[in-house]
Amino acid sequence: MKYISLIILSIIISLGSYAQTDNKIVIGKVDSVYSTILKEQRKVWVYVPNMKTGGQDAGQRYPVVYLLDGDGHFESVVGMIQQLSQVNGNTVVPEMIIVGIPNTDRTRDLTPTHIASDPPMMDSNFSKTTGGGENFTAFMEKELMPHIDSIYPTQPFKMLIGHSFGGLTVMNIITNHATLFNAYIAIDPSMWYDKEQFLKATEKKLSTQKYNGVSMYLGIANTMSGGMTLEKLKKDTTADTRHIRSIFAMDRFIKANPQNGLKYASKYYPDDDHGSVPLTSEYDGLRFIFKWYRFKFIRADFTDSGTAIVQKMQQHYQTVSKEFGFKVSPPEMQINGLGYNALSQKQYAKAAALFEMNIANYPKSGNVYDSYADLLAAKKDTINAIANYQKALTMTNSAETKQKLDKLQGKAIFTLTAQELGKYVGEFEFEAISLIAKTSIKENALWIFAPGQGDFELVPLSPDTFGIKGIQGYKISFEMDGDKAIGLTSTQPNGIYKAHVKK
Repeated sequence: MKYISLIILSIIISLGSYAQTDNKIVIGKVDSVYSTILKEQRKVWVYVPNMKTGGQDAGQRYPVVYLLDGDGHFESVVGMIQQLSQVNGNTVVPEMIIVGIPNTDRTRDLTPTHIASDPPMMDSNFSKTTGGGENFTAFMEKELMPHIDSIYPTQPFKMLIGHSFGGLTVMNIITNHATLFNAYIAIDPSMWYDKEQFLKATEKKLSTQKYNGVSMYLGIANTMSGGMTLEKLKKDTTADTRHIRSIFAMDRFIKANPQNGLKYASKYYPDDDHGSVPLTSEYDGLRFIFKWYRFKFIRADFTDSGTAIVQKMQQHYQTVSKEFGFKVSPPEMQINGLGYNALSQKQYAKAAALFEMNIANYPKSGNVYDSYADLLAAKKDTINAIANYQKALTMTNSAETKQKLDKLQGKAIFTLTAQELGKYVGEFEFEAISLIAKTSIKENALWIFAPGQGDFELVPLSPDTFGIKGIQGYKISFEMDGDKAIGLTSTQPNGIYKAHVKK
């Protein structure tokens, strides 16, 4: 595989991470589990990164976000985490599985204790089913989590996000089941609940328990009525401000008790009310909880010929692994891109160190051996290049790898003349994504270009079928009408995309 810039590579890989079939965009699936604790069937909405068939590395596993009020926040949280973990090369937060939990009886499940009423915050009818929080927590711990872990590629790191009564549930779990999750985001939690008796119990437990390795972010909305200010709030005792006063009281208490080891941050959002605060709180909360995750590149990482980048990445991911509590390796394709960048500059020692790191971290990936073989071939180490191509071929059965192997072994390979390539030239408009690709012939080779995506050489594998030079797992098949292409199908790790000739 030849060099391709990291930015372009990341864009191509992230393109279409949402599954797209039959002109529909699908960002997750509906799963369900029967709860003997709650005595009902519970649906959950599940997003898995690159969940389209063929898109996932069989060995890759992900942290899990459990999202309360899932039917209200699923789409926005999925989009946000995808944007921060995949799009345009972002690695601000890790790719994560997201489990949204819709409600059946919200008041029952998301309140910690039963109350008759708590005027003026709720009426007696509304409070009839309150107090099922412990049962709901037991459902998550003993039924939902084992179900998710048994079916989806999960890592043991878990996060809980909740808003309003969901935020109240977050506080109930962090105080009464502290180690159930590794990280928590509580958004404008209803700490006024039960005439603030729950707040008092929370403060008592937060001061005595130990939270080493646990993180929490608190988002506070501006729920004050007109004319009320933060300064006036300090002396106010009216019911209208109970909600915000109770949250600020908890915030002050947590900050005054750092001895419990909780990694904590909070923010007041003066321009957001109770309904608008979730999105910005979730964003800031994710940035706080994963502030140690992002690897920051500098120009020298791409230009220096030495192997310092390898040691730098190894040290960074040792820190990431320590924070997660399990081994995390640098992303395979990111390292691949760095390796090809070095190879394109004939920095062979640097390229070798990067490709060898990938082999050590991803020994079951045929791609890493194919890449290493490209380096060996460039160094004219034909014997070892052939051995690595052969190993890659047994793992991937890649037509491009076979073509390179055949060429090194002096065997005939499939080729097309510039005249034969001419029938594939045209502009192709994709059906499920807003993208137009243009094919052209340059230096007797067929190239494909799309704005914002890059310019890539296509390698003929068989009549009407091409690979992308430098990237495994991509195949472009042209639909022909006689001697002219009228459409194409791009099969890639994150989905299958069809396009037709632009009219």
